[in-house]
Amino acid sequence: MVVAKLINYIMRRGKKVMAMKIVYGAFDIIKEKTKKEPLEIFEKALANASPLLEIKPKRVGGATYQVPREVRGDRKLALALRWLITAAKSKKGRPMKEKLAEEIMLASTNEGAAIKKKEDVHRMAEANRAFAHFAW
Repeated sequence: MVVAKLINYIMRRGKKVMAMKIVYGAFDIIKEKTKKEPLEIFEKALANASPLLEIKPKRVGGATYQVPREVRGDRKLALALRWLITAAKSKKGRPMKEKLAEEIMLASTNEGAAIKKKEDVHRMAEANRAFAHFAW
């Protein structure tokens, strides 16, 4: 289910077979390098990259406040997948399956660009905690 979602997120211009090759290739690389089950590592990476809080803008009077909110389950998954893929895409000079495998392995050990993005979002939410009473 989650792997299918990852494939669909990676897919461009309806080329699902290409996206499947990337994802399963990345899983093969993970299995080769870690000697562990790639699905377990992927699940751990998703759990580590999933945000607990995010900020949403809310207009009150003439001002716009950044209000911290809890993230729902489906949005948590969507953000984690998006951040993992964006982090993998931002690396240069190697095939996508290698970049994706590396990012998943880094996220499973609480490192990498996707984890940094999550921490930045949490930091912003923490900084704007004073406006939490505006939550609707």
